[in-house]
Amino acid sequence: MKRLLIISFFLSSVLSYGQGWVPAGGRSMSLGNASTTMNDVWAFHNNPGALADLSKLSVGVSYENRFLLKELQSQAFAIAIPLKLGVLSVGGNMYGYTQYRSFKAGLGYAMKLSDMFYAGVQLNYQGLRLADYYGAKNSVTAEAGLYAKFTEKWKLGISVYNLGRTKLSDYEDDRYSTIMRLGSSYDFSEKLILAIEFDKDLDNPIRFKTGLEYEVIKSFYLRGGVKTTPLELTFGLGYHLKQVHIDVGSAYHQILGWAPHFSIAFLGK
Repeated sequence: MKRLLIISFFLSSVLSYGQGWVPAGGRSMSLGNASTTMNDVWAFHNNPGALADLSKLSVGVSYENRFLLKELQSQAFAIAIPLKLGVLSVGGNMYGYTQYRSFKAGLGYAMKLSDMFYAGVQLNYQGLRLADYYGAKNSVTAEAGLYAKFTEKWKLGISVYNLGRTKLSDYEDDRYSTIMRLGSSYDFSEKLILAIEFDKDLDNPIRFKTGLEYEVIKSFYLRGGVKTTPLELTFGLGYHLKQVHIDVGSAYHQILGWAPHFSIAFLGK
């Protein structure tokens, strides 16, 4: 029975990750991927609009291994370059293994619209490769995001992945997933942050995600989160120095087990 569940979840994971949004960044994953308001380098993958709030050159690499299966590994990188006007970004990810591999490479630009609102857009060259005679498919997808700072404590984020409903195959009008995400976060204090988010894949039910971050001591963070449909618990730790951010953690499914993740980011002076 467990083997059947793993196969079923593997197939659903391939469809959702391989044909859509692949999360990245240890901090966001530890918070249940409630990440549309996180203004770090991983906003390249989580909400392009939040990149406009960055003021330092940032480079990051991320890794996740879902349920400790080599077939469900994902690797990602992101680079954000602040300019005199706006922030330029590049990044990409890979997901899967030799028999099933998807990738994305993108270029984005984000800018501050006002004291309160920020926006970003991104174009991605995206590919999917299946083994043997199934071949490969490469396409271009687009995504956009908005980020709002109503106060220094209350933030709102909106992100839409695959705006144009790019077609993957003519068979049954198969397309890359279009995913809409709406999230908010509130800083209860300098040490405690609550984030919530709803995401909707056009082909799947709405998913709710929430996470809590607490700074235990200076620069050391403890995090936890919950995702629904299916239910997963997440948790992690972070150690943030001025120029190096290290974040580790895991998600846990009560039947399929652990999904560890790790990321490191380097910030300019």
